[in-house]
Amino acid sequence: MTPDPDLQPQFYDGIPTKRLLAWVVDVVIIAVLTMVVIPFTAFIGLFFLPFLFMVLSFAYRVVTLSRGSATWGMQLMAIELRTRDDQRFDLPTAFLHTLGYSFSIAMAPLQLVSVVLMLSTDRRQGLTDMALGTVALNRRAV
Repeated sequence: MTPDPDLQPQFYDGIPTKRLLAWVVDVVIIAVLTMVVIPFTAFIGLFFLPFLFMVLSFAYRVVTLSRGSATWGMQLMAIELRTRDDQRFDLPTAFLHTLGYSFSIAMAPLQLVSVVLMLSTDRRQGLTDMALGTVALNRRAV
């Protein structure tokens, strides 16, 4: 089981702020990746730039979450995502989490609900986290 927020609140301290900062870092990384890829599309990628950004974002998130249970931005902020059994993400969980994230980003009301949940729930879970039973935690000291 993931840490209890009443018994081990240190795992949840500052999570919403860290998630926001990690998101900003990830968006910058994905923007740079997008700019690097555009010349390899013979600059045709400029005609469908939002779609290219979305595809690269999805791939980046699935790959980084399945390999380390955190995106590079999350690693920088010392947080990681865990399953309800306190396990790191595998590929199917990373895919589902990214799918839920992408769906909520595409619909502003869902993203707003997700942010409110992160700010108000004990485990600081967003909408996708609640649906999957996942949680973002401060990384454990090794």
